[in-house]
Amino acid sequence: MNSESDYIKTVFGLKLKQQRQKKSWSLQDLAVKTGLSKSYLNEIENGKKYPKHDKIIQLSEALNCTFDDLVSTKLDKSLAPFNEILHSDFFKEVPLELFGINKNNLISIISDAPKKVTAFINALIEISQNYNLGKERFYFAVLRSFQELYDNYFPEIEEKVSQFTRENKLPTGKNLKSDILENILTEKFSYTIQSEDFEKFGTLDNLRSLFISEKKLVLLNQKLEKDQKTFILAKEIGFNVLELKNRPNTYSWLDFGSFEEILNNFYASYFAGALLISKEPLIEKASEFFQQNTWEPQSFEGLINSFTHSPETFYYRLTNILSAEMGIKDLFYLCLVKKKNSDKIQILKELHLNHQQAPHANATNEHYCRRWIAVKNLDHLKENETLTDAQISHYKDQGISYLVISTSQKNPFSDGSNRSYCLGILLNSQTIKKISFIKSSSLKTINVGVTCESCSIADCEVRQAPPVRLEKEHFNLSMKNAVEKIRKSFEDI
Repeated sequence: MNSESDYIKTVFGLKLKQQRQKKSWSLQDLAVKTGLSKSYLNEIENGKKYPKHDKIIQLSEALNCTFDDLVSTKLDKSLAPFNEILHSDFFKEVPLELFGINKNNLISIISDAPKKVTAFINALIEISQNYNLGKERFYFAVLRSFQELYDNYFPEIEEKVSQFTRENKLPTGKNLKSDILENILTEKFSYTIQSEDFEKFGTLDNLRSLFISEKKLVLLNQKLEKDQKTFILAKEIGFNVLELKNRPNTYSWLDFGSFEEILNNFYASYFAGALLISKEPLIEKASEFFQQNTWEPQSFEGLINSFTHSPETFYYRLTNILSAEMGIKDLFYLCLVKKKNSDKIQILKELHLNHQQAPHANATNEHYCRRWIAVKNLDHLKENETLTDAQISHYKDQGISYLVISTSQKNPFSDGSNRSYCLGILLNSQTIKKISFIKSSSLKTINVGVTCESCSIADCEVRQAPPVRLEKEHFNLSMKNAVEKIRKSFEDI
């Protein structure tokens, strides 16, 4: 809650509503018995107002409870699980208004069925513990949901970028070099930019930058590639132009203090992507690409290289544009990583627009399908620095197909791991009309699953584990069918 006063008002409202419901009274019933207006009582129960001493006496007498029963901040057993939530900064840390959720409505839900809601919250806690869902993963899940709610497109930031580009007469695309951004940061925002050897401080190589706010000093890892440096500087400009005060000071993430920090980091990153890859040229060239009659990997790599040397920045920028500007709404973006000297594939980043697409991350250490084009690219990177390809992935069990385009590259900056970026577009009557090369002979259709443990492809030559989850589902189904047969046999007797 925002203050102790808010907490006290909220608890009083909960307890008043609880006492009223014990008597099966409506708000109108309580209004008649106390002489207080229904609207005033509603505001009290929703934590908006705290009644004066004489009004509390009226309420306690009408409800046949003591004065202390109402004013005490101690919650009984049915409401006790919410004490920690209400006393913490939960409503502040996770801004529910982003999702159109009113705090008072949520409190009302809690008080309407406290035992059921308690059981639900306890179940969520237990699931999070069993699947190692810490605060960080929870917050990033909230952020992804927020992005998906808005199709990962934020016109206010797009407009800020356009305005900033015009005011500073900036070049676009690959002509926007890091030295231009560095000059803007030093001259316009009084920054100091300094290249640093982080290794002498005992830091890991994957610490790319450090911002020392007191001095407006940005320390950049001297091992950064040009595109990495450019993106970090563009992001710093984003923090300033968007006036985002609460922010992380390191890239990559080491720690965070609140959800606001994560959200602001996303806004600044969005600004950077939009600044480095302008919307209008991207729409024009992407439209031309999708109108080609033949799938050619070189053509897609050429599209990327016309804007940036960073496939990651390009793929993610496409998710901003395809849905909002080109009408391709059912899509997903994944970033997969394969560490050096390891066969394990992990999904590092994911985004699903319109609905939860089939290839999603899991926290149960299951084996992602080796038939995914992104995974195959990772396996074939031994002799190639960059590899782009595409396929139509048909999810047999769900009966749906996606066009999936993937680019993989070695990531020498960190630990020699390889990364694969992929964009998946659900194939339906609308998207098929927008993609001319969808019937290209160079585009193969491959049956795929999500994980080996849940896949029904019987003759898979690259299976990493038996379909244990699927087998369990089949076993349960056979048991249900057997029970139904037994039940019917006795009905006929």
